[in-house]
Amino acid sequence: MLALSACGFQLRQALTLPPDLGPVRVVSADRYSPLAESLAQALTRAGAVPATADSSEVAVLDLLSERWGDTPAALDELGRVQEYSLRYAVAFELRKADGTALVPRQSIELARDYVSNPVNAIGTEGEREILMREMRREMSAAVLRRIGAVTERR
Repeated sequence: MLALSACGFQLRQALTLPPDLGPVRVVSADRYSPLAESLAQALTRAGAVPATADSSEVAVLDLLSERWGDTPAALDELGRVQEYSLRYAVAFELRKADGTALVPRQSIELARDYVSNPVNAIGTEGEREILMREMRREMSAAVLRRIGAVTERR
């Protein structure tokens, strides 16, 4: 325990939003985006007031783009793909109710590799779905860390 305290290690603090932020609405190009839903729930847990339909002065977390991509990472001797690299990129910004950028436009990209056996493909699609779900969770946490880093400095 003494060594940990001497190295400067600290647990990550919970996200604290500025008190003057007001109600927050998460907006996404995809109306049914699982990432947008996850971020809305996480912001509520962090103390943000969710914006309602009749709210007038609202801050907006705008998910400008979400992109998924698979690229082959390894081939076998017959030219079949053995391993893929799954990529997930999100661009976002957080604007106050008056339109000023609290968190300017930023992009985050995550990548994970997974094995795909071309001979026995049973379970490969399920593995990919689990990986996508985990990457969405990680992306939500990464966006919240960026928001927290900016609001801490202010």
